[in-house]
Amino acid sequence: MRYWKPIFVGAIVMAGLSAWTMVDDPVPTGPYPLHYPASFGSRFTIPADNPTTQEGVYLGRLLFYEPRLSATQTISCASCHQQARAFTDGLALSIGVHGKTTRRNSMSLTNLLWVRQLFWDGRSSSLEEQALIPLGHTDEMGSKPGEAAHFLQKTKPYPALFKQVFGSDTITDVRIGQALAQFERTLISADSRYDHFLAGHYQLTESEQRGMQLFNQSPSPDRNVRGGNCAHCHGGAKLYQELFHNNGLDKQATDSGRQAITGLALDQGRFRVPTLRNIALTAPYMHDGRFNNLDQVLEHYSEHIQPSPMLAPELAGQPNGFHLTRSEKTDLISFLQLFTDSTFVHNPQFANPHLK
Repeated sequence: MRYWKPIFVGAIVMAGLSAWTMVDDPVPTGPYPLHYPASFGSRFTIPADNPTTQEGVYLGRLLFYEPRLSATQTISCASCHQQARAFTDGLALSIGVHGKTTRRNSMSLTNLLWVRQLFWDGRSSSLEEQALIPLGHTDEMGSKPGEAAHFLQKTKPYPALFKQVFGSDTITDVRIGQALAQFERTLISADSRYDHFLAGHYQLTESEQRGMQLFNQSPSPDRNVRGGNCAHCHGGAKLYQELFHNNGLDKQATDSGRQAITGLALDQGRFRVPTLRNIALTAPYMHDGRFNNLDQVLEHYSEHIQPSPMLAPELAGQPNGFHLTRSEKTDLISFLQLFTDSTFVHNPQFANPHLK
């Protein structure tokens, strides 16, 4: 299969600053093998009308890094989801095609195969739907319905690629979303030092071991047990639970969060619990990116949990916080750094295929 390969000039892709040349690159075909630990479980759904194939993942990867999906042809999905940052962008709020900031922080795309409610507020229940929301959002990629599909239809490489994947060379927004979803399902991270420890191939340092105990234990002052109770929301092999919580950022939520989707008062200020995989790479933190580093995150949970009727019950029993000592915070950060998966952030199968 031959396709047009972009050669970008400079670090930022701008309209008029790219050239396209023809290269030969065979596209693999057939089912795409998804490899993951048994501990991750198989509780996920792949739509019958969008099976994960090698050719579909390849097309999705091309589109993920394709700036011509945006209204100004300057921003791709990868602009806000950079592999080196575990598919985040290092900004509190991302910047869209018109220079405006997005409403919320860009979440990591790690292990989305298992996520059933996407976005901070859980508004989307499928990767196919999720992929199209930023495409058409005014403050993100800004494309009008059908605009990106119409533009790609006029290129030489894409119609043939869509035909190989979908049996027709007609490009639609729906098919763009399906291809992106196929690629995103392959973004599996399971090769950190923590995974090696679970497999019996890595021995924790004393600091990491203390941090793990704090992470997993609930505090019990009457028994002189210290703990951060982190695992209640971030436990399990995938390091998150499919939950929405108000974690005490504000007494009065400035962002309604999950409530805007459900209409329920109890969901005010609740947001999806993100995975802690690669957490050391995904700063800044929280839905609004208010914390610049892990020290600030632990300071919040240690001393600044704000009481409110919607506060998560796991936090409500702690007056203002868990009151962690400096050494306990150091140990917790040592443990959190175990979750960094260098293989994931350097995997060539996830990298920009246009830059070969």
